[in-house]
Order: sequence, then structure tokens, then C-alpha cells
Amino acid sequence: MSDVALRTMTSDDLSAVHALEELLFPDDAWTREMLRGELADQPRTRHYVVAEESGGELVGYAGLAAAGGQADVQTIGVRADRRGSGIGAALLTALLDEAARRGCEAVFLEVRADNASAQRLYERFGFERVGLRRGYYQPSGVDAIVMCLKPRRRAPVGFTREDG
Repeated sequence: MSDVALRTMTSDDLSAVHALEELLFPDDAWTREMLRGELADQPRTRHYVVAEESGGELVGYAGLAAAGGQADVQTIGVRADRRGSGIGAALLTALLDEAARRGCEAVFLEVRADNASAQRLYERFGFERVGLRRGYYQPSGVDAIVMCLKPRRRAPVGFTREDG
């Protein structure tokens, strides 16, 4: 991932992100207008980032919605030839860092039931399955697994736990 940098998505990225969206999710890609609408709420309730190669080409993107102490991973996409290189994990880390900055108590997401690699990524980060949405992805009718990550509680500073 050394040749890739993360940065905040801007409206100048819409064409490249939309092209990548259609390539990655041909059956249920977001429209350019949907992406524009998401960016319109940035930074108020949204946080979108892109992964950009040193030459300027976008190879990934991710988005978060956050309000009322809860966050939702809206999307994560990584170009197929760059999967397995840590870009997805870096994008997810950026979203989780933003959720923490915003004081979110839980982060939710939906993941396609037929996307085992994405499920493994989320599980590595501590997400747990909390539900199923039948036929969520349209027009394919693929189910969505709902997952949640709750931050780990830390002991108050200055206190130690005594066992025994």
C-alpha cells in the first residue's frame, strides 16, 4: 500500500468514483446523483475518503454516515487488482477513526451474504453479525448480513484491576 494515499473525497472525484462503483457493483451501483447527495452532507453527517495511487488514479473509496452517536459504513470499494493489499483495511480504519472522533457508540454496516472476503475483513476488525435483511440488494435479491462494532470499554485512567 506504499504507493497509495488516503484523502477526503471531493466533488472532483465523483466521475472516477462512479466509474469504479459501476465496475465493482454492476447490479446495484449507486448513481452519480446518489454519490453527489452523500458528499453534500460532508462533513456534517458524512465522511468519504478515496485511496489514490501516486499517479493520481483512484483505486478505492469508502463512506461513513454518522449522527446521534451511531455510525453506518455506507460503502467500501477497492479495485479488483488491488484487493488483498491492505487498501480495504486502511479505508475501514479511516472510517472507524472518524466514527470515534465523532463519539459514536456503535458502527453498523450491511454486507452482501455472498461476499465472504468482505465479511472476513469486518470480522477481523471486531464486527459481529447482528441480523439479516432478506433480499436487501436489488435487483439481484441477495441478502445483507447486518454487522455491528461496539467500542471496547476501557478502565478509567489511574485505576487498575485486581484479580483474585
